[in-house]
Amino acid sequence: MASSSTISFQIAGTQWTRQENEKFEEALVVYDKDTPDRWQSVARFVGGNKSAEDVKRYYELLLEDIIAIESGEVPCPVYTSSNSRGGMTNDNEEHGSIDSQAPSTTSRSNA
Repeated sequence: MASSSTISFQIAGTQWTRQENEKFEEALVVYDKDTPDRWQSVARFVGGNKSAEDVKRYYELLLEDIIAIESGEVPCPVYTSSNSRGGMTNDNEEHGSIDSQAPSTTSRSNA
């Protein structure tokens, strides 16, 4: 099994590891919008040769995602149970539809 630091994804042309993403999230808490040279500080905190422009663009893309979700352009998935790998299953994946109401209270067995 791969370690969490070797699992990576690409955002806006920049490769990000899971560990870098976690550091990015921590950095946003440490360096708020009023921090002078915020993006340089976030980039140093994240490491991995990320530039201030890389982390700023990543932040902007995340904001775009949040706006799309909150405006209803992208439905939020409904997670209701754990899968065999310890993660959550998405009812939408299993049934091909989005439930815009509260998650179902009916339980399913993991057969």
